[in-house]
Amino acid sequence: MFIHTVYFWLRKDLTEEERRVFMAKGVDSLKNIPSTTAVYTGVPADTNRPVIDRSYDYSLTVVLENRTAHDEYQEDPIHHEFVKRFADYWIKVQIYDAVG
Repeated sequence: MFIHTVYFWLRKDLTEEERRVFMAKGVDSLKNIPSTTAVYTGVPADTNRPVIDRSYDYSLTVVLENRTAHDEYQEDPIHHEFVKRFADYWIKVQIYDAVG
């Protein structure tokens, strides 16, 4: 199993509509990439402990079968279109990949 987790910090000047479109037309579109096993999206939970970073705006967790599936995901036209269309929406992206 290969887990690809992405955290997005969006520009503060985006409107609520732009944020909605980012999720609905952007991040959620990644669920349509065939090489994925499961895709989860969300916003920071309301948990509050010193070790929790809640500074991001949206998260994306993609479960894939293996590294090959991950590489296919990265090269999929849907992924390329997402990055092309929405890259100027974020000020920071942090990615954590894990195998299990």
